[in-house]
Amino acid sequence: MRPSSYLLLAVLAASLGSCAEKLVRVKPYERGNLAKPIMTNSRAPLLEAMAEHAYFTREASFGGGGVGGGGCGCN
Repeated sequence: MRPSSYLLLAVLAASLGSCAEKLVRVKPYERGNLAKPIMTNSRAPLLEAMAEHAYFTREASFGGGGVGGGGCGCN
């Protein structure tokens, strides 16, 4: 191997090694806090469900996303 290959390998190992310590380890007793409803991405789950239903009703060719019926919205 050429010396430039060793340098590239050393730089790559140093950059990847610095990423490993940034990983977050969630302890079992912290998982209860993360499972609370306030931690969800959606602040209004009913509004999000209605918006998804309207979207999938209009986009009948997409597959419905679990909503029954066709594109007419008469399910």
